[in-house]
Amino acid sequence: MSAANIHASAVAFGPSRGVLILGASGSGKSRLALALIAEGAQLVADDQVFLARSDDALFARAPRSIEGLIEVRGLGILRVAFRRLARLVLAVDMDAEPARLPQPHSRPLAGAALPCLPGRNDTPFAAALARYVCTQREPH
Repeated sequence: MSAANIHASAVAFGPSRGVLILGASGSGKSRLALALIAEGAQLVADDQVFLARSDDALFARAPRSIEGLIEVRGLGILRVAFRRLARLVLAVDMDAEPARLPQPHSRPLAGAALPCLPGRNDTPFAAALARYVCTQREPH
């Protein structure tokens, strides 16, 4: 299983409910990751994410040199609890235009397709996203 390294962040609500956070530098990826961690997620990776496909599933992990590290603007680099590997179920694009009632679109990543929604880096969005991810059917 070869891995592609992309500029993104990832968190997970257990081993099979990972969220990939996409966006340009400064778009709020780490801020959303921290808000999701406050909602019960674990950090998988911040700033760089290795993506690997296995059959129809897409997995995320951090490069070993940055495992458990997340950048907090204004504070620096923090060490937090982390999950080494997570199956991704959703991508959130911080650069996408927000919609009132968005429907996930398919985002091709590392040879697989992942449902993708526009993202925001505020606490109410993070709380709603956590509920959304945790109430979806468990992937097979």
